[in-house]
Amino acid sequence: MFLRLGFTSFGGPAAHVALMEAEVVVRRKWVTREEFLDLFAATNLIPGPNSTEMAIHLGYRRAGTPGLIAAGACFILPAASITAGFAVAYERLRTLPALEGLLYGLKPAMLSIVLAAMARLVLPRKKDWFFLALGLAAAAASVLGVNEIGVLFGGAALGAIVPGSKKPPETPATGTKKAKSSPAVLAFPLAASATAGGGKLLPLGLFFLKVGSILYGSGYVLIALLRTGLVTERGWLTEAELLDAVAIGQFTPGPVLSTATFIGYLIEGPAGAAVATLAIFLPSFVFVRASAPILPKMRASPRLAGLLDGAAAASLGLLVAATIALGRGALIDLPAWLILAAALPVAMQPKINATWIVVGGALAGLAVRAALGFAR
Repeated sequence: MFLRLGFTSFGGPAAHVALMEAEVVVRRKWVTREEFLDLFAATNLIPGPNSTEMAIHLGYRRAGTPGLIAAGACFILPAASITAGFAVAYERLRTLPALEGLLYGLKPAMLSIVLAAMARLVLPRKKDWFFLALGLAAAAASVLGVNEIGVLFGGAALGAIVPGSKKPPETPATGTKKAKSSPAVLAFPLAASATAGGGKLLPLGLFFLKVGSILYGSGYVLIALLRTGLVTERGWLTEAELLDAVAIGQFTPGPVLSTATFIGYLIEGPAGAAVATLAIFLPSFVFVRASAPILPKMRASPRLAGLLDGAAAASLGLLVAATIALGRGALIDLPAWLILAAALPVAMQPKINATWIVVGGALAGLAVRAALGFAR
């Protein structure tokens, strides 16, 4: 499932999380909506890419540590592979592929999936006025430019002070399989590949390991960290190469942090791509494995349950703000609005696989662009 999501998750973290909600809450019922919100809050409270950590959390809930590794790796692999392919072409051609027609229809289709997921997550809490007010305040604060970390932790603190529902979430029938292994084994291929090569491999791996360990907030934070470390301090990339790498991360499905794969390839070839990818995502596996067993205990504690509720409300507020930004970029003309109008009723149907909405939106976008080009 996560391998398929890795190939079809366009639109950034908000869209990724919406696709996961449709799959694991609505279609497969692996977790309840309350549990999904708790996991979503937890991914925002720790550093790293939220949607990737959501996949890792859900994998752990489904099948323990092996599930954690399988879900995370399968969600990351498609983006890393596609990005590596673009890196090979870019090194030879020094230009980016033209994907505007594909993205034109994908964006409103993904927006419909996000709107449907938000409706399903919010409607069960429609009578919880504190939760709704906190979520709206978080959305407004984010739109007005307040720092995302401040919004998130502020919401968590308010939830702990004025706790909402203390009722633990319903446990799904599938349960969680416990495992004795640790995701720390992922560190061994990173260390081996970094030390086996020479030159820039080890410092490259350490740099991306640091980025993956401290990254909070939006893509702008990632760009700032990459620019400071790779362009200004080390001189390994030019400004133009960095911008192209970030653009590729946005174009490809799956985690935006696949940008690291592109950069690693430009700096040290295939070995650099592998090291950079492993390094930037490894902290997420470690953080999720360390925090996942704590969440049920937090939910069972009245005060900590309020903290989770506050963080969940603030996280949904940030999701609303991200959706507004996604809408501005997607709904640029009447045909885009029509694609959204056609996709939204389909996205609200729980039995329909969201992958078909993604494919349909892409095909509609290509058709519209072809028709406009023919008309001209």
